[in-house]
Amino acid sequence: MSRELPTAATRFCQQLGIRYPVIGGAMYPCSNPELTAAVSAAGGIGILQPISLTYVHGHDYRAGIRLMRKLTDKPIGMNALIEKSSRKYQQRMEEWVDIALEEGIRFFVTSLGKPDWVAQRVHAAGGLVYHDVTELKWARIGLDNGADGLICVNNRAGGHAGSRSMSELYQELHELAVPLVCAGGVGAASDLWQALDRGYVACQLGTRFIASDECRASDAYKQAVVTAEAADIVLSERVTGVPVSVINTDFIKRSGTRMGWFARWMLGGNTTKHWMRMYYGLKSIWQLKHSSLDETGARDYWQAGKSVAGIERIESCDAIMQKLISSEG
Repeated sequence: MSRELPTAATRFCQQLGIRYPVIGGAMYPCSNPELTAAVSAAGGIGILQPISLTYVHGHDYRAGIRLMRKLTDKPIGMNALIEKSSRKYQQRMEEWVDIALEEGIRFFVTSLGKPDWVAQRVHAAGGLVYHDVTELKWARIGLDNGADGLICVNNRAGGHAGSRSMSELYQELHELAVPLVCAGGVGAASDLWQALDRGYVACQLGTRFIASDECRASDAYKQAVVTAEAADIVLSERVTGVPVSVINTDFIKRSGTRMGWFARWMLGGNTTKHWMRMYYGLKSIWQLKHSSLDETGARDYWQAGKSVAGIERIESCDAIMQKLISSEG
């Protein structure tokens, strides 16, 4: 590195046993095991996404973790989606967390619910839990339920973005006196160092690692990430029922970004809301899986964040990491 890391970032790296304060964010459907392992091997920490690992990329869950262990001996993490959509889903996620702990994973990123049961299991094994948040009220719920730190998802993130800027979110959360990770808008070295200088202990990157050699996303998807500018990222309600950051492709332009009146009515009812969420969930899982792997580019339904502005080419994870930490850009 051309300059020393801030003290808080150094402490974070030491705590996780990694070299650089970079988290390879868990992505559905783009987190294949080779990508997760490559981020860790490059000096950051890759986060496995269990539904991507099993449903999209076809691995038995435990075997997928062991494949990553063959590819690198560096720490990897796990993303636990803890929304209680059904008892069967929760049981599966509990099994996945337990297997991850059995396989030596000690860093967990939780989202979409209260992380209490994850924290209990992980803390008993000596691990850490960081919780995804977009504002103060969710941060307090996460910390009250055992989170050790916060992944602060800002308005430049891909997928389910927040509403606040990187600086606004830091200003809102820093008095909680826990480690804060910047998530969103980091695609180049200048973005990384800006966040670290602001006081974040690390940055979580997703979009930047889509445009990598190790990611199994289609070349069409990767090239779209490289050529897109920040203005090409729009929020669509038609993916999951809540706004999601996507590239404004021909498909998005044709289908629109607003949900229809019937879907909005269904989501507004106490009884019908559950069924509409389930419909959107199944629909998005299928659509995003097939669009991300389709080499023809015909299914151009691609999630990405505004960090596309700083992404110029497809490179190996190691090359990406070295450029991120080598200078202030």
